[in-house]
Amino acid sequence: MAAEHASGRPPILLLSGPTAAGKSRWAERLALGAPVEIVSADSALVYRGMDIGTAKPSREIRAAIPHHLVDIRDPLESYSAGDFARDALAAIADIEQRGRIALLVGGTQLYLRALTRGLAPLPGASLQLRASIDARARELGWPALHAELARLDPEAATRIRPSDSQRIQRALEVCLASGRPMSELQRDTRPPLAGRRLLHWALIPADRGVLHDRIRSRFLRMLEQGLLQEVEALRNRGDLSAQLPAMRAVGYRQLWQHLEGRATLAEAAERAVAATRQLARRQLTWIRAEPAAMPVDPDAPQALENWRIAALQSLGLDGR
Repeated sequence: MAAEHASGRPPILLLSGPTAAGKSRWAERLALGAPVEIVSADSALVYRGMDIGTAKPSREIRAAIPHHLVDIRDPLESYSAGDFARDALAAIADIEQRGRIALLVGGTQLYLRALTRGLAPLPGASLQLRASIDARARELGWPALHAELARLDPEAATRIRPSDSQRIQRALEVCLASGRPMSELQRDTRPPLAGRRLLHWALIPADRGVLHDRIRSRFLRMLEQGLLQEVEALRNRGDLSAQLPAMRAVGYRQLWQHLEGRATLAEAAERAVAATRQLARRQLTWIRAEPAAMPVDPDAPQALENWRIAALQSLGLDGR
């Protein structure tokens, strides 16, 4: 029996990290010998028909280890951080009702933050307000609007670059529509998992070069496994476009461009590798901003086995 918190509920495990760090393999290794079920926190794994490019666990693995929030949307549909938080809470409740442990695994940091910190009830988009903000930006420039944001919401302004027009626009829109700073609304948000004990490990490679090499070799392996044909089949459906969130996923977006004749296959592959490395850098930035995350170097000797034993012991289980 796993250890329980004072509330009578078991802890929730969380394993994050940049793409290609090995999260899925680590999670599967733990779940094979423990009453653990995996809840995917990956914005691409939700989509059916996107298997190779998302490094989706095989059907055999999913038959052996329960996985939640995989293959739950058609690529034509959207899926938001709010959708994830709702679905993840339901999956966690279902897992715990059966006396098992939930292990959240993924690199989509916005999803994880929506669950651990909550999503502020921000006002919806206002076309009128956005048009007004855009008009003033054309006249004054975005740095001037960033200065305006600094007066209305200093906390948000410190997090947003003066050149980041999209985020400046949204922060100003929220301030003007709600009459309150966006940062204040976010601070007042109650996390969905408030009161729950979270054990969060983050796979952070000490050698960034090793991660970059792994990203390249993994993408080339995906091409060998038929990724181009997978993207071609999605494009041939006729109802999908390059503008859909699913088709903007790294790898898919670049190969779609190749199929449109806008890049050779070699150029598309290089762009995909570069975009994946950029994604990994952004993920690491988010992860390092999480004070509760316990860093683990996945390339250290015996790292996986040492983590597995520590995770089991934290659950009150025998790690041998």
